[in-house]
Amino acid sequence: MTVFDNYDLSARNTFRMKVRCARFVEYDSAEELEALDFGALPQPVLAMGGGSNLLFTGDFPGTVLHGRIGGIRVAAETPDGGVLVEAGAGVVFDDLCAWAAARGLWGLENLSLIPGEVGAAAVQNIGAYGVEFKDVAVEVRCLEVATCARRTFRVEECAYGYRESLFKRPEVKGRYIVLSVLLRLSRAATPRLDYGNIRAALGTDAPAGPADVREAVIRIRNAKLPDPAEKGSAGSFFKNPVIPQEHFARIEALTRAELGPEATVPHYDAGGMVKVPAAWMIERLGFKGLKAGNAAVWEKQPLVLVNDTGAAAPEEILALERRIIDAVQEKYGIELHPEVEHI
Repeated sequence: MTVFDNYDLSARNTFRMKVRCARFVEYDSAEELEALDFGALPQPVLAMGGGSNLLFTGDFPGTVLHGRIGGIRVAAETPDGGVLVEAGAGVVFDDLCAWAAARGLWGLENLSLIPGEVGAAAVQNIGAYGVEFKDVAVEVRCLEVATCARRTFRVEECAYGYRESLFKRPEVKGRYIVLSVLLRLSRAATPRLDYGNIRAALGTDAPAGPADVREAVIRIRNAKLPDPAEKGSAGSFFKNPVIPQEHFARIEALTRAELGPEATVPHYDAGGMVKVPAAWMIERLGFKGLKAGNAAVWEKQPLVLVNDTGAAAPEEILALERRIIDAVQEKYGIELHPEVEHI
């Protein structure tokens, strides 16, 4: 275990905000975490993964915990080709995707190259290209902070939704720290190719294995998303809004009045509701590529806000976020909500 006071978090968040925390604690095992005197730590306590879905809005007055619990192992196999895999919370999520693809295990390939670690993926219910963490999750194994007792949540107990989970609810947030997850992958081919441009990137309806899909997803992501190592960001900044059918009809009518009767609005069915890409609205409003001081909207994907110069202050990111939310609300009557957690 390593402990630092007045710790610089600049390299610990992918937005590269120049902020500090009162104390930073990094642990290597569940046993080290259990041995911590949580009450004696500077408060509040924040358990953080790779810092890839966070926007620090200023210095953090408490303790940041980061786990380095690693390890990926096959826990069991089922007669139908199912493979149960346990991964430590500190495993880089894309390393887990690569591990599975290299072994011909289907289920994670569409989630390739999402930044962050396994524990945070379980909290956030990360998703991309028609797949979410919940689709492969079986169990999330945690430590309860108040009692230092271990607790296992079955996937149906995790209340997973679009970028939501039990662990993000106000009454539960901060009560549990993820130690590891149990996933169900498959040796049987189960490609999901209908979302985004995966099928076109593959050039086939029958990929030989999950590694082919993984490589296609990586090509697509690299073509439109910034490398956090080169341009600070937290990936997709806003959630895609889900609206009633009648609200979507008004947006469609507005768009056709502006662009002509053949104009279409991209959308996806969401169980009787309609999911509208936030990126489409942001781009229609002229924000794509917009620079605002040291902050900017990424030139290739308007859903991404970036620390354009590397010197952006949290206030600059927040101001750009507010401009976009207000503009979308005024034009389309939709209030965008950030996917990125503000700390």
